[in-house]
Amino acid sequence: MEDKKGSLPDAGAAAALEQAFRLVDLQNKGIRSSNALASGRRGGAGPTDDAAFQFGGQTVMLPVFNGPAEDSPYSLLEGEDGFKLQFEGKTLMYLDPVARPNFYDLSTADGIPYNKIAALHSSDVLASTVIQSCIRWDPNDRCKFCAIGHSLAAGSTVAKKSPAQLAEVVAAAERLDGIRQITLTTGTPNETDRGALHLTECVKAIRKVSRLPIQVQCEPPEDAEWYWRLKEAGANTIGLHVESFDEDVRREMMPSKSSITLETYFDAFEKAVAVFGRNQVTTYVILGMGEDAEKTIVGCSRAAALGVYPFVVPLRPLRGTMLEFAKPPTSAYMDDMYRKVADLLSAASLSSADSMAGCAKCGACSALPSFEKNKAPGVMG
Repeated sequence: MEDKKGSLPDAGAAAALEQAFRLVDLQNKGIRSSNALASGRRGGAGPTDDAAFQFGGQTVMLPVFNGPAEDSPYSLLEGEDGFKLQFEGKTLMYLDPVARPNFYDLSTADGIPYNKIAALHSSDVLASTVIQSCIRWDPNDRCKFCAIGHSLAAGSTVAKKSPAQLAEVVAAAERLDGIRQITLTTGTPNETDRGALHLTECVKAIRKVSRLPIQVQCEPPEDAEWYWRLKEAGANTIGLHVESFDEDVRREMMPSKSSITLETYFDAFEKAVAVFGRNQVTTYVILGMGEDAEKTIVGCSRAAALGVYPFVVPLRPLRGTMLEFAKPPTSAYMDDMYRKVADLLSAASLSSADSMAGCAKCGACSALPSFEKNKAPGVMG
């Protein structure tokens, strides 16, 4: 028996486990869908080629535009009652796509559409890549999973967002669409501050119009004083994304970025936690790139012990990247890794609920929050 609003009939713990695994499977395999999903995003930094849906009391980002989604056993059928999620032709539940936000209809005084400056992520997160270019975007050295340069080439964004532009869009998105947090990431412009300077100026400008929590994301800057400067500007959390805890995988998948060693990252984690506090520093960990599972768990454990939330996600093969035709990890592998990382989070007293902003707080690109022992309000399981 199907139920509306993206939920299965309540059957206690068994139903919750089934739904959690369903989410794992959906984020790996994606959904075959029509072009009716106006809220979807193609290209750009971070996980993309996806759309946001209400699923089991939370918002999740599910692949709809990448290669695996084309052959997925899951499909989305639009009918009079809404969108039906089907598995091999059998209806499982209804899914509600997140609506196109109102601020997308506005433009700056000089004619730049707001959605070229910032995008709605999940249902209540405003996200922007403040510098869309990257020194690592070289055909021979770029991160093989990254699509940061494609949205700029397609004209769907601008190369550098000014602090004033971002403040203007934040004010409108908060007023018109009720956003609740902000994530600012960046391509790497240089080997010294690595984007922290521009992030600091953007946060300062936003703080003149909004008190919403902000996460900033960049490679570890050479000078650790940038953590204090970002914090003093008004950033609440920071993301320092290691991508993998397997050095062999890092050298293969990110030839340039891997010059920043794991030990450099762990040193940066410790210094960032000293400024932002436990549970307010996150690192992005992509699974399914051939990593050693034991090394990954050891790395996640070491990060968690320092107070860093390891936000594990499945590889999403993005259009135009060097991994476009790669296969995502199996759902059984992700299920096992989610359980192990969730245990580490519990042992370290870390949780998505206690993060103020950013990937861990949002949780839409990962099923990890569904496996946590202390879940955020509204998270299934």
